[in-house]
Amino acid sequence: MDTSIRRGSWEMVAAMLISGTIGWFVLVSGVSVIEVVFWRCVIGGLTLLLVCALLGYLRLDLLSWATLGLAMLSGVAIVGNWLLLFESYSHASIAISTAVYNVQPFMLVMLAAVFLGEKITLQKLAWLSVAFLGMLAIVTAHGDQQSGGDYLVGIALALGAAFLYAIAALIIKRLKDVPPHLLALIQVATGAVLLAPLVPWNSLSAAPHAWAALVTLGVVHTGLMYVLLYGAIQKLPTALTGALSFIYPIAAIFVDWIAFGHRLGWLQWVGVAAILLAAAGLQRGWWWPHISKVSACPGK
Repeated sequence: MDTSIRRGSWEMVAAMLISGTIGWFVLVSGVSVIEVVFWRCVIGGLTLLLVCALLGYLRLDLLSWATLGLAMLSGVAIVGNWLLLFESYSHASIAISTAVYNVQPFMLVMLAAVFLGEKITLQKLAWLSVAFLGMLAIVTAHGDQQSGGDYLVGIALALGAAFLYAIAALIIKRLKDVPPHLLALIQVATGAVLLAPLVPWNSLSAAPHAWAALVTLGVVHTGLMYVLLYGAIQKLPTALTGALSFIYPIAAIFVDWIAFGHRLGWLQWVGVAAILLAAAGLQRGWWWPHISKVSACPGK
């Protein structure tokens, strides 16, 4: 294996394992979701500011006003995505929320069809159907939860988070010339400015464990994770990047089980497996051999 690809693979694995522990730090912080996202933006932003300074990305010639506006708009979507996803953890569970969140590639496909005119192929429709059946399996399993209504709220929040991420991804498609670390900095800076008026400044948690969790979310889960992720993306083929990205939901499921004792029911496992299989099939272009000619131009 090429040295660059081997290094990129390890960076991607590390980034996905870090991502898989986000839910644990969000819940153990014990503070409101708005506070979690705000401090993640502030602390992560300071970390990314240092990274961008070291990489020489703090230059005005890298951005036009139009590009800056789009980057800030993507930041609004990303921060909204974090708010909804983090809130969903306490309604459903980290495992279920993360699994449902992974329908976002299909939302991106539909948005691209509407706004970019990209064709929805038979292959995409087939995998979309598999993901939809997985969603149905997870939703119908709510009877096993303590509160069916609360469980469905968690699923709805995770779906909303996935939709906002898909919107952000659609915008980011138009920002290919912006260094990714600088783009991430603009996104979290936008989030910090937007959320500052909503933070309950007079009741900030003083608990050491809360601040430890918030600092970790900012430095490790935002600053370090973005550096590893973007470093991996630059080194790896798209197919390998997509394959390794599924470490994230799998890690989140095991973290939820080990840390909080949340075990999935058999129907939920079926739904999770269906969604992850469909997302993998879409990203890697899997299709039935006897009709492979029909899908010579797979989904992406």
